[in-house]
Order: sequence, then structure tokens, then C-alpha cells
Amino acid sequence: MKIVTVVGARPQFVKAAVVSRAIAADPGLREIIVHTGQHYDRNMSDVFFEEMGIPPPHYSLNVRSLNHGEMTGRMLGRIEKVLLKEKPDCVLVYGDTNTTLAGALAASKLHHPVVHVEAGLRSHNKRMPEEVNRILTDRISDVLCCPTDRAVRNLRAEGFDAFPCRVVKTGDVMQDAAVYYREIAFTKSKILRKMGLEGRSYALCTVHRPENTDDPARLLSVMEALNEISRETEVVLPLHPRTAKMMRRHRIRPAFKPIEPVGYFDMLRLLQDAEVVLTDSGGLQKEAFFFGKPCVTLRDETEWVELVEGGFNKLGGAGKEPILCAYRDMKRSRPDFHVDLYGNGNAGRKVVEAIRLLPGH
Repeated sequence: MKIVTVVGARPQFVKAAVVSRAIAADPGLREIIVHTGQHYDRNMSDVFFEEMGIPPPHYSLNVRSLNHGEMTGRMLGRIEKVLLKEKPDCVLVYGDTNTTLAGALAASKLHHPVVHVEAGLRSHNKRMPEEVNRILTDRISDVLCCPTDRAVRNLRAEGFDAFPCRVVKTGDVMQDAAVYYREIAFTKSKILRKMGLEGRSYALCTVHRPENTDDPARLLSVMEALNEISRETEVVLPLHPRTAKMMRRHRIRPAFKPIEPVGYFDMLRLLQDAEVVLTDSGGLQKEAFFFGKPCVTLRDETEWVELVEGGFNKLGGAGKEPILCAYRDMKRSRPDFHVDLYGNGNAGRKVVEAIRLLPGH
């Protein structure tokens, strides 16, 4: 059985590492990896393949940073050519990026079954391109691998029980990755020593969502909040290339020194010792939970609503004062991180089991 996996962005490399390992363990499956190039910086792409043992891509499409429509369209055409050549039994896509939607569309138009990992998530804000991507990808998918009970309920509420598809709760593959790579990161990463952070308190932060980076007022107020936090504790901000570009364009200068993007092992190591996490990343919100770290989400809503409901996460939006208020609240919080929200670390195997149940296989 031939599976074409389409990836292109940093969070997808983490998820693919888990499922690719499960696919490789099944002698009846063969995987062809397609990298669209959505994240093409070495620190955002190559280092993940090297560190996590993901097989090198069979196809690199080199679709670099473009506007959403042009990027998705160019990916769609190039993925279609790969699928016409490979004739896979199914196409596997992850998450909610332009790569996700392009892969699903190309497969659906050629009548290849689509398997969507991380299906059913909703932030209910269609101004976010990720929300549009996940809604459309879910609707044309044949197997929807949901990370949580809430994701399953979201699909049922949208009428998916009446659609010709299969909805499966697999758990979250990112939890598999955190469990598998935690000790490896502790051993291999030297970032704390390199940065002089050993034994010191710090807040770990990431900012990369277009809703924050493309709006100068939001980006400025987020940075003002981080500047205020940096006066009482160190702020570690691996700076996404797009964020760096927009900060230069609008002459936004932080009062602390951001660092270059880091690999997955370094990020896990930074998470292990952080006091608080502040992020607009969906993936990092969950990873903060996996590592027992209180989190402030730098957005007005989140698709991971169970984290907010359980008190593990607080929405800070992009205003300086709301972020500072959320940060102080989360520093004082003591939630019980032993709650099982995302499965028991077997999501990769369950995704493969779901693929195996496709008709004709």
C-alpha cells in the first residue's frame, strides 16, 4: 500500500516523524514524502528531518513564501504532478496550513483517499487562514483522525455522520513525539548551557501567526508586553523569519535579544525548564501542557479549548495589559497536569490502523 505524505511546515515535520515511524514498522506500507517548501529555512525545515530521523523527502517542490492564494495554487499544481506519477492508495496531510489544503485538494480531485491528521479542530474564527484550511480539508477528507473528543464532537455537530467518511479518535501525535523525544532532547540539546540559562527562570515565547505579525498594532502591543515581562524575568523568543521581517519593516525593537529559530530538540529542552510559555502557536500550547507548563495564548481564541477550560492555558489576546494580566495569573496557577486530554502516546499507531481500514485494503 503506497502512501503519499505531504508536509511543508515545521509543526508537520514533528507530526510526520511519529506517523512515518509507525508506517515504517508496517512491512505492508510504503511512504513517499513530499515537502512543499512552505518552511524552507534550514532552522525551520532541514534540521527537523535530521534530528528526528524523518526519511529525506522524495520530492521537494520549493514553493517558497508567497501570498496565500498564489502559494496554495502553486502547491496544488506541483502536488498534482507527483500524484499523477506515483498513483498512491491514499494521501496523508497534517494540520491546517496551505500545504494541508493543497495536498488534500490535489488528492481529492484525482480521487485518491485523503487522510487528515488533526481533524475536527475549530477556533470559530474564519479570519484565520488556518481555520479556513482545516474546515475545507476536513470536508474533502475520507479518514478524519481526531486528537480529542471535542474534535469528534465538532465534526458531528457539522453533520459529518452523514458524509461518506470515517471519523476516528486517534489521540494527538504530538504527544507521541513529546514522549518519544523528551529524553533524547535532554541528553542531546546544549541550548541551556549555551545561553547561560541553567538554573535561571525564564519565559519561553513564540510569535508567528499572520493575525499578529501582519498587523503592526498587534505586533507592537505583543512586543510591549514581552518587554514588560523581560524586566522581571528573562524572555526567550526564537524569532520566526516572518516575525523578524515585520519587526524590521515597522521598526519594532524589543528590549531583550531574540534568538534564531531552534530545532525540535532545543525547543523541547527550553520547554522542560521554562517557567511560563507565551505563544500564538497551536502546537506549542499543547507541548506546554505535555511538559506541565502554564501557558498564555497570544490570540483571541484557540482551537485547543480544553486547555483553557481546564485552566492550563489562558487567552491573552494581543493587548499589552490583557497579556500581562494573563501572564501573572498563569504564573500563580497550579493546575493538575495529570489529566489525560490527548491520548496515551499511541496516536501514530492508531493513524496507521485507520489507514489500513481504507476500502480495498
